[in-house]
Amino acid sequence: MRLLAHNMLACNVKGVVNGYPLKIEPKETRESETPFNAQFLVHMLPKMEWPAFVGAAKEIGVTNLPSDIPDDAASDEEFLRAFHHALLEVHVEEGELVCPESGRRFPISKGIPNMLLNEDEV
Repeated sequence: MRLLAHNMLACNVKGVVNGYPLKIEPKETRESETPFNAQFLVHMLPKMEWPAFVGAAKEIGVTNLPSDIPDDAASDEEFLRAFHHALLEVHVEEGELVCPESGRRFPISKGIPNMLLNEDEV
């Protein structure tokens, strides 16, 4: 699971009001090189919940992101490369996503988060 996917996931258990962002508890991560595309990254920035993204990156060991998006982000190649690395190159292979409100755990297996709910959670 890449952080690109994590930024869009939330806990939808019945009664949960604050199910975002999910905490990541990684057991295994891997890195794989991905072609750098500055235009894609600049396009993605407004869609990101930045504080949640930075927090998730720290949970998987990426600590070089600023707490705020720089004003000159579109032209700051060092920032864009750090964003690219966290967003697309670090994969959580095994672990769990944890709901911040209910504590419900969603397993990540072979890089795929299982967000299916039990019958009593719908």
